[in-house]
Amino acid sequence: LTTEIRLTNNPESERAKTLLEEWRGEDHDDEIVIVQSEDLTVDDSVFQAKVETLFAEISALDDDIVLGGTNYYQSGDETLVSQDRHITIMPFAMAGDELDADDNIGEVLSITDAANEEDGSFLVMVSGGASINHEVQHIAEQDLTKGEMIGVPIALVVLVLVFGALTAAVVPIVLGFVSILVAVGLTALFGQVFQFSFFVTNVITMMGLAVGIDYSLFIVSRYREERALGLAKAEAIHAAGATASRAVFFSGMTVVFALLGMLLVPSTIFRSLGAGAIIVVIVSVGVSLTLLPAIIGLLGDRINSLRVPFVGRAIGKADHEGGVWDRITRAVMRYPVVSLVAAVGVLIALAVPYLDINTGSAGVSTLPRNTDSYEAFSLLQEEFNFGAIAPTDIVISDGDVTRPDVQDGIERLRASLAGDPLYGEPTFETSPDNSIGLLSVAINADPTSDTATEAVRDLRGELVPAAFEGVDAEVLVGGRTASQIDYVDTTGDFTPIVFVFVLGLSFVLLTIVFRSLVVPLKAMLMNLLSVGASYGALVLVFQKGFGNELLGLQQVDVIEAWVPLWTFSILFGLSMDYHVFLLSRIRERFNKTGDNTESVAFGVRTTAGLITGAALIMASVFGGVALGDLVIFQQMGFGLAVAVILDATIVRSVLVPSAMALLGRANWYLPPVLRWLPEFRTEGDHQQPATRGAEAS
Repeated sequence: LTTEIRLTNNPESERAKTLLEEWRGEDHDDEIVIVQSEDLTVDDSVFQAKVETLFAEISALDDDIVLGGTNYYQSGDETLVSQDRHITIMPFAMAGDELDADDNIGEVLSITDAANEEDGSFLVMVSGGASINHEVQHIAEQDLTKGEMIGVPIALVVLVLVFGALTAAVVPIVLGFVSILVAVGLTALFGQVFQFSFFVTNVITMMGLAVGIDYSLFIVSRYREERALGLAKAEAIHAAGATASRAVFFSGMTVVFALLGMLLVPSTIFRSLGAGAIIVVIVSVGVSLTLLPAIIGLLGDRINSLRVPFVGRAIGKADHEGGVWDRITRAVMRYPVVSLVAAVGVLIALAVPYLDINTGSAGVSTLPRNTDSYEAFSLLQEEFNFGAIAPTDIVISDGDVTRPDVQDGIERLRASLAGDPLYGEPTFETSPDNSIGLLSVAINADPTSDTATEAVRDLRGELVPAAFEGVDAEVLVGGRTASQIDYVDTTGDFTPIVFVFVLGLSFVLLTIVFRSLVVPLKAMLMNLLSVGASYGALVLVFQKGFGNELLGLQQVDVIEAWVPLWTFSILFGLSMDYHVFLLSRIRERFNKTGDNTESVAFGVRTTAGLITGAALIMASVFGGVALGDLVIFQQMGFGLAVAVILDATIVRSVLVPSAMALLGRANWYLPPVLRWLPEFRTEGDHQQPATRGAEAS
């Protein structure tokens, strides 16, 4: 597992990195050890002794952990001392690549932690890529635990309310955890060959709880309904398999198809998170179709044991005619135009803030204020140049960078940078054969901030081209900020490709499943509306700060670049999930009666309780993730929770019935030229027993 994000389409930052690695070998992570005293200055002997002792302990670590470093007393470099002389910094180069640094940084942190414990008159901190990654991983693990502790109890409460029995409520949760364990095991197996993002475990847990519980919920509910209608145990299991299990299979496939779009983006984080989510969805479907029927067969009617009084009584009353959802549906269908316009208006209004979205990458400045990494960042930002930790690399490749015209270009660029206080003093060095030159310049800002981003864009777009105009040399701008820019730009470039791919695959699948052109088109438009509303809510809360403090969320300048595309893929799949379940019941009824209005009312009222329960479970899981400390998980969880709630309420309860009422039998239109398509109906060929209310199932 890695926290590294790399692009595989070879953008400018990657080409610059490749040239430097050809010259210097593998890239090393730099860590800065900060020593501060409120009372002493670097000129005091006690301060000097503290620094030299600490420096010696870190330098004594094996060469495969730390390559070396420097300090003020060794070099006399005044840039290593703060203006008030109460702080000094010691830069160290970690051995190996980023993964090695992540593995080894714990040795350095152990020394600095011990230094803090033994002498309270000094504060020792560490800042750098590996130390930040170390703390982010720790927070991510805490967020994962917090999400589970919030999501699982709420899911259990919802399941008890739906089923009215503790046994039936526990079964979906157990199967959700089984899906997570199997998916983590498979990911670990694939991880022997491919690298996965460290956050893949968070994604697997979140998705495993959400879809694993939901799929089991639908199947268990259908089985109990069939038993209540008079079928024997084996026949009820078969009936649930012919209906709900089919719907689960096709729903799972729509989620997988939506997630496949993530694999198109040439970014390791998209591909690893997408692959992890695909694995857990496939496992959840497999568990629901194999292990769940076996458990139901073993439990039989004992699945209704440990009943809770006064709840879950609707199970078995398959038609639910006259209930709340039936009245809502009929009211919506009585005034379909008004209902449709009102619902669309609400979703569009929520989507409007999306026009102001600013995507980027969450940096150290978005970490919780009480973390060591944030405190170290703040101190470096105030007293030194934080950008010195991750300077921008301007790489010049020409064959001979000592040529006069190349040197003139470098001097022109130096002069341009000297006129802007945002840029530090550049340093220049060449490879031994003079084929590559490196001009390093520190930007006094968090490398992922808007300030640093604009500075590097200015370098690429204006300063470098102007300085090297007419010079026959390749000049590339790399470094952490440049990599972030390429990451954001690549994500933006591939977003329409992913949209077209996911929409196209989903359209084909739904056309085959429901043998209609209208149903998939309508479903995609509705899902795009809920996605847009979710995007707008993200911008409104996180960028604009509307209600963020009330919700315990952090206001930031940017939305994490991968979150909108991730939200689209996940939400589109999960929305289709609900759509398939709903339309399966509508189609099942329509095949029997041919009455579109009654079929829509029947489908909505018989699935509304389950879909609402499933949505509450998903929203609780996603909401638990949003209550973590990492802003990237806050954004991901909040966006998905809002989208699922909107989808299960406004879309399923208002948009679907009003649109289907207006379209009538046209909902099921399939031109003759497409009637050769194979039939894979989710409603199966199950026939209900001739009992009262049987036809309703």
